[in-house]
This record gives sequence, C-alpha cells and structure tokens, in this order.
Amino acid sequence: MLPVILLTLAVLWQLVLVGYTYTLAGNAADEAVRAGTAASREAREGACGDAGRDKLPSAWRGGSDVKCATGGGRVTARVELRVPVLFPGAGGPLTVRGHAGAVEEVDD
Repeated sequence: MLPVILLTLAVLWQLVLVGYTYTLAGNAADEAVRAGTAASREAREGACGDAGRDKLPSAWRGGSDVKCATGGGRVTARVELRVPVLFPGAGGPLTVRGHAGAVEEVDD
C-alpha cells in the first residue's frame, strides 16, 4: 500500500506545481504590463521583461519567456513558463501562459 500512497502524493505534488505555475505566470504578466505602461516607449521592452522575471523563483526563471507589445493605445504582456517536473524524464515539459493588458500611459 505504501508505494500507491507515495505515487499518489507525487502525482498530487506535480499537480500543485502546475497550479502554482499558472499563478506565477499571471502575476508575472501583471507585473510586466504594469512596468511597461510606466516606462517610456524606448525603455518599455526592457522594463517589461525585467519586471516579468523579477519575482519568479529560480526554478521558473530559466524557462521563462516574457514578451511585451504596444498597439492601439494598449500595452500587453505575454509570459510563458515551463512547469518544473518532479521526476525528470517522467514527462515532457508543460508550458503555461499568462496574459495581461493595460491602457498605455501618455505624457502630455
């Protein structure tokens, strides 16, 4: 019975990692778009990317991809994170996406 319990716990922990990655991706996209709207157009891409990766734990930072775009008076950020695998080789990397948008700030 012990192996079944341990396997169940491992599967549940992997599901927790997937859920936590969704939370991290959404928060990183929010942080990125917030920094992108406050930065000048020239510095937007760098500020957006840095803010999106700033608060990510190291296990997620390596497989992160943060992209920002401006158009139609909006700034959008898309964050892709790879879910860490509890047992390497047990399955392919799952990618989670987070998306956020905000109205572009204009200086008059």
